Amino acid sequence: MRELKILSGRANTELARGICQSLHLELGAVSLGKFPDGENYCKINDDVRGRDVYLIQPTCPPVNDNLLELLIMIDSCKRASAARITAVIPYYGYARQDRKDEGRVPITAKLVANMITRAGADRVLTMDLHAAQIQGFFDVPVDHLYAAPILNAYFEEMGYAPEELVVVSPDEGSIKRAIGHSKRLGGTLAIVDKRRNTATETQQAHIIGGPIEGKVCLMFDDMISTAGSIVGAARLVHAAGAREIHLAATHGVLCGDAIEKIRSAPIKSLCITDTIPLSPEKRLPVIKVVSVAPLLAEAIKRIHHDQSISAMFRLK
Repeated sequence: MRELKILSGRANTELARGICQSLHLELGAVSLGKFPDGENYCKINDDVRGRDVYLIQPTCPPVNDNLLELLIMIDSCKRASAARITAVIPYYGYARQDRKDEGRVPITAKLVANMITRAGADRVLTMDLHAAQIQGFFDVPVDHLYAAPILNAYFEEMGYAPEELVVVSPDEGSIKRAIGHSKRLGGTLAIVDKRRNTATETQQAHIIGGPIEGKVCLMFDDMISTAGSIVGAARLVHAAGAREIHLAATHGVLCGDAIEKIRSAPIKSLCITDTIPLSPEKRLPVIKVVSVAPLLAEAIKRIHHDQSISAMFRLK
């Protein structure tokens, strides 16, 4: 794998090191910083001419800094004559605005896709997009990975019997995800009827399906941002008599007062992946972090050798 080069921005260097460890490669050397006026600085310190380069950089908070750093790294590799540049974006920011749901608003998911493509990326590798149609916003190939096998394995290790479980969808938009987890883990299916009052406020009305009383309830989502929706759903399920409640999400954005909400929530555990680094002040006893580094490493290896990505999930 001499011609394969892994580089990382500053958004999640621990994940990049985990990927390199799985691939038995050294992380490439990059100098990153800022000029005195605040402009970003980048220099690729390793030779990338003719190499297959993979840039690890989730566009997590601070979103604008991490996004611009990714764009500058892509441009640096392009001008250094890299043969192929793959932007590995475990968490794709600016994904919420993926359509015009009212007048005079942007479609930022498409705008950012255009920026990444025009910067020089030949391919994008990402995980659990907020909306699957964002793949179509790119004019280059997109490999879309799913953290579901890793999250399922976390709950399988707990040893619950299928008849004890209820997989709860925290809103109508997550029904398909909940069905997929239910097929793998067993148990019945329930749906929380969520009504959105504003862009940041939601209200959980009632539960469809079940029964909930005396059951172990598992809730899955693609991301937890302010935690309002999923914690509200957890409170509703707790009031319905659930024995235990476990939450899981691919991306732990955890912004605003999310930590306070999770701390006071009636949950046994919250499982998130390391697509976004979890700062020390956000580490609670109930939060468990599982790594997606082996999954991303396997995908990178398969892309490098022109092998199927979808085959990774056929038996998951």
